[in-house]
Amino acid sequence: MKKIKTIAIIGDGGWGTTLAIHLAKKEYPVMLWGAFSDYVSHVEKTRENKKFLPGYRIPLSVQLTSNINDAVSFGDLIVLASPSEYLVDVLEKIKGTSYKGKAFLSVIKGIHPVSFKRMSQIIREQLGSVSLAVLSGPTIAGEVAADLATTAVIACHQMDLAKQIQKIIHSNTFRIYTNDDVIGTEIGGSIKNVIAIACGVCDGLGLGSNAKAALLTRGLAEITRLGVALGGKKETFYGLTGLGDLVTTCVSPKSRNRSVGEAVGSGKKIDEVLSSMSMVAEGVITSKAVYRLSRKMKIPMPISEQVYKIIFEGKNSRRAMQDLMTRQPKPESHTK
Repeated sequence: MKKIKTIAIIGDGGWGTTLAIHLAKKEYPVMLWGAFSDYVSHVEKTRENKKFLPGYRIPLSVQLTSNINDAVSFGDLIVLASPSEYLVDVLEKIKGTSYKGKAFLSVIKGIHPVSFKRMSQIIREQLGSVSLAVLSGPTIAGEVAADLATTAVIACHQMDLAKQIQKIIHSNTFRIYTNDDVIGTEIGGSIKNVIAIACGVCDGLGLGSNAKAALLTRGLAEITRLGVALGGKKETFYGLTGLGDLVTTCVSPKSRNRSVGEAVGSGKKIDEVLSSMSMVAEGVITSKAVYRLSRKMKIPMPISEQVYKIIFEGKNSRRAMQDLMTRQPKPESHTK
């Protein structure tokens, strides 16, 4: 495995910018790519990403570009940090560059709503058998940028690559673990956004802590149920990329997915909520994938189903919560 000395981050959203700041503090050469040249030029001049990460200065050592050829040529490690719905478009651009022989790290959370593929599967489908790892965990971008204590996991089938990226990202405030369960890591990091929308709806309806704890706990059961059926390890869903990420996303006031649910629970229309946001709430698209996939695999996921119906069928939020509460009584189980 070639030693990684330089890093290109593809995606200048909040998380991509945060990683650029973090790695620059560790004195790694970093180039941050954004799709829109005018905005990239603005960020380069002001050294602040006011749209996606306001209040945090981007070090002068971070180079910014809207030329993806320059970014890919620059980095030994290519960090993919675009929203999931734009990943294929970004990969099409990368296919026209000198990407072969580079290592890749995906920090994208989502499941394709039609093919049901995870992000790493889409990356390999587009780029071939590249060296690829996944980073996931309870990582609110602003907290990482502020050097608040955070943990995450690098999942990879190549442990030498996982350990090298672990060393690059790990710091006194950002503790990185490794595992080899890419499936479980990606599934946990994706479906937790759907459950976070449900917890936000609970907040918007004012249903209290008991109801929210129930949604979070039974939501974990749903994530585990589907994740294991898809090939993930059960223990992964009780770790940082499962329970840990779920808790953060369901309780943090800065969580975009929880905030979407809260707004809808408060009576706002989903289109109105999404149009007012500058950043993507991945749980919205993921809820469609989870609903379709769970039905295809005949795996019961009642919370995820109600989130889908609220978002895509216009179901009343309070009625959705009532329907969850009035289901047939049964034993507590993570498999049923």
